[in-house]
Amino acid sequence: MDIRDLQARAIEVHDLYDDLNLVERGSTWTRQDFMLGFVGDVGDLAKLVMAAEGTRSMPGGREALEHELADCLWSVLILAHRYEVDLEAAFSKTMDELKAIIAARLVERSTQR
Repeated sequence: MDIRDLQARAIEVHDLYDDLNLVERGSTWTRQDFMLGFVGDVGDLAKLVMAAEGTRSMPGGREALEHELADCLWSVLILAHRYEVDLEAAFSKTMDELKAIIAARLVERSTQR
């Protein structure tokens, strides 16, 4: 499954949430609501990582960690969709930039020795 397939699946679930929220609450989530939901998911993920590393007690184990990672990915895919960001292109560009920066720093460090 590539990123476009992942985003299509994420949008399907997004649309179902919109339908559910309209029925239950009379409104859909805004882009801010999705961001706040993402922040909550990242907090849950942080707790699960701490539990996996033995610094915190938290139920759920590996299955909960996998679920939270998927929730976070879903949020990123939906935020990219809602802000009309080509995530594949943005990711590729960012990784190219980081690779160049890191490579330059490594060269700089090696010449300082």
